[in-house]
Amino acid sequence: MRTIRTTSGASVELDGDVLAVIEAVFRELRRMKELEYGFEDVDHEFQHLVGQMSDAELRVYLKECLFMSFTRFENDRLMTIVRKANRAKEE
Repeated sequence: MRTIRTTSGASVELDGDVLAVIEAVFRELRRMKELEYGFEDVDHEFQHLVGQMSDAELRVYLKECLFMSFTRFENDRLMTIVRKANRAKEE
């Protein structure tokens, strides 16, 4: 398993776990900026990490991100359907 580093030097293991990368970025930004960070800070950190990944690693993480996004999309859609059904029952 390969390791890359955040801009502050913290290690991030590349094992295909997108949440681990996101958590590492959150921890580092929180540590450095105490929740006073913005879009640009997050973007800079991810650009830095992505710049250290090979094409094969990027494909693994892209697939995982797409899967996570689809799951979130699907859950949001299902919640909308459930809410509509509950409102219809109440009427």
